[in-house]
Amino acid sequence: MPRPEPGSSRQGRPAQHPAQRFAQRPALALLANFSLHVATGFLAVGVHYAILYGLLRVGIDPVAGSAVGFGGGALTRFLLSYRHVFTPSHSLAIAGQRFLVALGIQFVANGALLASLLAAGLSVWPAQIATTIALTFANYAIYRLWVFR
Repeated sequence: MPRPEPGSSRQGRPAQHPAQRFAQRPALALLANFSLHVATGFLAVGVHYAILYGLLRVGIDPVAGSAVGFGGGALTRFLLSYRHVFTPSHSLAIAGQRFLVALGIQFVANGALLASLLAAGLSVWPAQIATTIALTFANYAIYRLWVFR
């Protein structure tokens, strides 16, 4: 049996690094994709808070500043998700419309879950953190299965 050339596999395909083969397993690919989703979430929050901070420094009302910051964070999340996290099968316009619907659902879900955890006796920050964690998984599913599908 002839020996394969250096840098190729026995089947004639280019050899892959073991880490590449490992990352191609479906569960690991999903975990890597989810990790990118979480990372873009941190960036989106950073944009939101940076805008809020800047607007507060110039005397803008906190609620108005937070609303503008939320918009900046949402735009950041959408663009990073569209370009780097998911593989969209729709145009930017269709994905954008779906993203806006998803934002509305997230807004309602955030309020409902936070209110129910507060009513159950949790204090604000633990309730908000639990809500954020729960919605991170739900948002990922909505984005993957519908918004950027």
